[in-house]
Amino acid sequence: MNTSDKIRKRVALIGIGAFDGLFSGLTGIGGGAVIVPLLVTALKIPQHQAHGTSLAIIVLIASAGVPVYAAQESVDWLLAAELAAGSIAGVVVGAKIMPRIRADHLRRAFGVFLALVAIRMLFS
Repeated sequence: MNTSDKIRKRVALIGIGAFDGLFSGLTGIGGGAVIVPLLVTALKIPQHQAHGTSLAIIVLIASAGVPVYAAQESVDWLLAAELAAGSIAGVVVGAKIMPRIRADHLRRAFGVFLALVAIRMLFS
């Protein structure tokens, strides 16, 4: 990869990150819903690597966003703790299973999940 390609990729990553941060701050979601599809389609990052990268960035995004939401008294800490208990166990299991799933199947399942969530949001 030459220098100009590296620069273009870095600019694209910063742009994707900015869009994801904005989307996360506005909606409370981002990470997987924004970063995974953009990494896979726009930057041709392998599906499995995009999922792991998304989880890594969520930690940083949440660290920046939670204090702002908390200052506005928009965090239910007990609810967050209860959700975390199940989520932590679930992410470990999911992360161990994910490498066994073919990339095309993972991509389709992810797309179906996002579509179902979108439909539910539109009609609820």
